[in-house]
Amino acid sequence: MQDAPAPDGQDSTLRFLRILVTSLTVTMIAGLITVVAVFVIRFPSDNDGTLIVPDKITLPDGAQATAVTQGKGWVAIVTDSGKILVYDGRTGALRDTFTVK
Repeated sequence: MQDAPAPDGQDSTLRFLRILVTSLTVTMIAGLITVVAVFVIRFPSDNDGTLIVPDKITLPDGAQATAVTQGKGWVAIVTDSGKILVYDGRTGALRDTFTVK
């Protein structure tokens, strides 16, 4: 038994939906590529394109790091004793110490 032919209006609607789904898929892929590209471009880096991270950072005796953050040319480490230690981004030398009250 054969199916009855579809009315004329359904063929154009189905074609429209296929075009719509395809265009939305292309738009989502382009948006994802754009988001990834912006993230990569805006990632903090030095002039030569490498991250500013010292080879070695030595914490004071008994100190344990609970958080680390990085700025342009410096690295800050928050210790479990409530101190913020700011190190030079290239050499790893201690620049400054702050106590959180």
